[in-house]
Amino acid sequence: MKHTPPENTTAAFERALTHQPEAHTYILRLYIAGMTSRSTAAIENIQSICEQNLRGRYELQIIDVYQQPTLARGEQIIAAPTLIKQLPLPLRRFIGDLSHTDKILVGLDLRPKEEDHRSGQGPPAKPEA
Repeated sequence: MKHTPPENTTAAFERALTHQPEAHTYILRLYIAGMTSRSTAAIENIQSICEQNLRGRYELQIIDVYQQPTLARGEQIIAAPTLIKQLPLPLRRFIGDLSHTDKILVGLDLRPKEEDHRSGQGPPAKPEA
């Protein structure tokens, strides 16, 4: 009979501490209703947000509710465009063209680099008129 040594829980705990939340891959689903101007704006806005803040750390799936109504029913989509952040938890939903970038960043648990006050640099200087 082979004896398996107990897992080193201290090492597992330390590994968990060093795993930074920023390394999470974001799983996003954007539900649209055809290629309307509102749908196009939502696609452009979320792609821009993801490229600026999550480059290489996100998967974005765009689902047209007209082409895949079963998926929309399964997620109980009642308005489009709707963005669902599936991972990392908690699950979040955003409705609209996603043009309010600051609200989307807060909802995705992200912060714009220029508003990071923890760096000690403070807010960016406002341009003079």
